[in-house]
Amino acid sequence: MFISKRIKKIKDKINKKNTFKIDFAIQQLKELSTVKFLETVEIAINLNINPKKTDQNIRGSVILPHGIGKLIKVAVFAQGSHVEQAKLAGADFIGLNSLIQKIKKEGPNFDVSIATPESMGKLTSIGSILGPKGLMPNPKLGTITDDIFNAVKNAKKGQVRFRNDKNGILHASIGKINFSIINLKENLFKLLEAVKKLKPRQSKGTFFKKITLSSTMGGGLTIDLSSLKEIID
Repeated sequence: MFISKRIKKIKDKINKKNTFKIDFAIQQLKELSTVKFLETVEIAINLNINPKKTDQNIRGSVILPHGIGKLIKVAVFAQGSHVEQAKLAGADFIGLNSLIQKIKKEGPNFDVSIATPESMGKLTSIGSILGPKGLMPNPKLGTITDDIFNAVKNAKKGQVRFRNDKNGILHASIGKINFSIINLKENLFKLLEAVKKLKPRQSKGTFFKKITLSSTMGGGLTIDLSSLKEIID
């Protein structure tokens, strides 16, 4: 099988059997990023939970101190005075019936959707469109609310929404590869703190089993958890 020079360089540089201190891991990702676009730095967290039990699933959101380096498009499903709130906060798409019809015809063209509680009944007609893409508003994520102004502002700042998958692994973005090591670390720490607060009572012992950092086109680096001890313990 053909292996490109870029991938060969990554494989030669990184021993996947090793674990890496957090600062060194971020520096390695930055040095090995040679693609022509700005890669995203991703985190995968293996959690000590049983994802088959609904009361052990992790789902939440957090505003990272340095954002995620991406322009976030926000859709707001609302009527009346909430429309003005959405406009003032800078929402990209605003409406209810007309917006629903637009999505039915063209599909969603946004990253986050926010709705007032009274609007949710009408969103069932596009649940099959929004749901699979993770775009359905949810009270646990703060995207079903009457405080439309602050919800939009938070989304625009780079509020990260996270949830574990069926294997108990949580995936999220913590910024772009050109962020400084300090900024990426601070974003990472903020995310880990938010996840830690949601630890279910049923999870005994070590909650964070494994943490891996990677870039969009790069290899994954397993983090030495001792270098995150002050955050995850």
